[in-house]
Amino acid sequence: MRAPDAVPGEPVSTSPLAEERGGAWQTGMVAGATGLRLVLAPVVMGLVLGRMDLAAAALFLLAALTDYLDGYLARHWRVSTATGSFLDTTADKVLVTAALIGLVGISRTSAWAALVIVGRELVIMGLRGSAALQGVLITASQFGRVKAATQFAAILCSILDLSRPLGPLGLDQWLMLLAVVVTLGSGTDYLIRFAKVAVRQQRNSSAA
Repeated sequence: MRAPDAVPGEPVSTSPLAEERGGAWQTGMVAGATGLRLVLAPVVMGLVLGRMDLAAAALFLLAALTDYLDGYLARHWRVSTATGSFLDTTADKVLVTAALIGLVGISRTSAWAALVIVGRELVIMGLRGSAALQGVLITASQFGRVKAATQFAAILCSILDLSRPLGPLGLDQWLMLLAVVVTLGSGTDYLIRFAKVAVRQQRNSSAA
């Protein structure tokens, strides 16, 4: 379940979400799509570690598609909530982390790449939680969506071992390197937006 997209020029919302809500079954379907990613994450990792590439790739692709499905359904049915948005992004991070652990375990990807990606996700998740406790919702940016798509593509290629040489690196290695760069860029963008919120709140507190 995703929070609604931010109004252009207003990437940060400091007020509760106030959307028309769908019925219980719509909310359940959106939550189910999010929950499916959490359920599939350890299964994908196990299949990767077992070198069952096709099965692992198929389940990972299915899980990745639910990320777009629950976002679309949440917006279409207007069942977005702050809690749903947090769980949705958390499910993405669990799926990516589980897949990367499996890939590092069978030497399909660099441990450094995995560390950068997982470390970024943990830091941002902590900041989102901290902001939420203060009643601030920092919505996903377009940069964040590109980051997720790049990570999914890189992981999928690594699971399928698409290591066709392209210069000094294989295709899967180039994609993972791209994922690392985009992940760092997205993290920097989020930190800047978070800092702007912190400065704004401090000014408001001083003015009060």
